Amino acid sequence: MSQDAQDYVDDIARRRGYVLEYHQRMAAADVDVLRAADGLVTAAYLEPRSLDRKTKELLFVLSLTVMRAAPDHIASHIRVALEHGATAQEVLEAIEIALPEAGVVAFQHGFAVWAEVTGAPRIEPSEAVRR
Repeated sequence: MSQDAQDYVDDIARRRGYVLEYHQRMAAADVDVLRAADGLVTAAYLEPRSLDRKTKELLFVLSLTVMRAAPDHIASHIRVALEHGATAQEVLEAIEIALPEAGVVAFQHGFAVWAEVTGAPRIEPSEAVRR
């Protein structure tokens, strides 16, 4: 592994607030292509533009939910959304938008990740109902 690749992974972590496994593996395999792909992400997502970071993270959570992305990918954007001022309720509402367009299965995928990240409580059926 080159120091250049290590430095780039560290830079991704600083700028994004997370590092995905593919970032780590691409840095080791082909840091130049990772750098090129990351340039697009930086321009559309990380650079200050009209939308603030919190809003961008909520959009990422929604789009990743609809695409049924890997749970760790969704979780990373939920955590960053929370760090940038989103409430757990706002993140949930973003995920709920998946219901009419992508359906219950996509919603449940994102909801399960949200529940794990936020430690959402659960309500069990009453004893009388379980009999």
